[in-house]
Amino acid sequence: MEQNEIYYELRRRIIRLTLAPESVLNLSDIAKEFNVSRTPVKEALIYLQAEDWVMRQNSHFIVTPLSLERIRQITEIRLVLEVQANIWAMERITPLELEHLNQLRDQIPTFNEENSSQDFIDHDYTIHKTIYKISKNAQMANMLERILGHYIRFWLSTPRHIDPKLFFSEVAKLIEAINGKDENLIRKCTTSQIRNSVTQIMGVQ
Repeated sequence: MEQNEIYYELRRRIIRLTLAPESVLNLSDIAKEFNVSRTPVKEALIYLQAEDWVMRQNSHFIVTPLSLERIRQITEIRLVLEVQANIWAMERITPLELEHLNQLRDQIPTFNEENSSQDFIDHDYTIHKTIYKISKNAQMANMLERILGHYIRFWLSTPRHIDPKLFFSEVAKLIEAINGKDENLIRKCTTSQIRNSVTQIMGVQ
């Protein structure tokens, strides 16, 4: 397994809380699991550290703790970047990309209360990543994907009841705004969704 594969797998586990916040990451154990030397594991952890998924604690790497201050700071960045990314997506979307985005929207009614929180979050994540990619700015898309990953950690950290109609309402409106080339509605939907999300996160921590 290459360093990139180790990086993506560890990041996936961190986002999904399979690796809990503040848990110690043992290089030897990870290397043994992936059947590699310690070197690619350490390289992967250095990349994860650069993106704030892990941090150094003495001689060890640990998963970055969850903190309300962190989510406040991330929210300030997201409110600026995501609005612009969604507007660029509206301006730059191709007919084929719009068809794919609408297909993702049309899957929303298939979700019900029998689905897990992870199911809801995975679909929402897919929609947002798709829109970020459509913005045609890879640097911004990568930044926003990382930011959204940190939000997901907070969402999954506390059990909650999710009403699918409410959960997907803003992103469904956003897709309609992209279809209608409505920049004002895009700004409104994006801002509303982010603010509602952080309010719920901070309200239950």
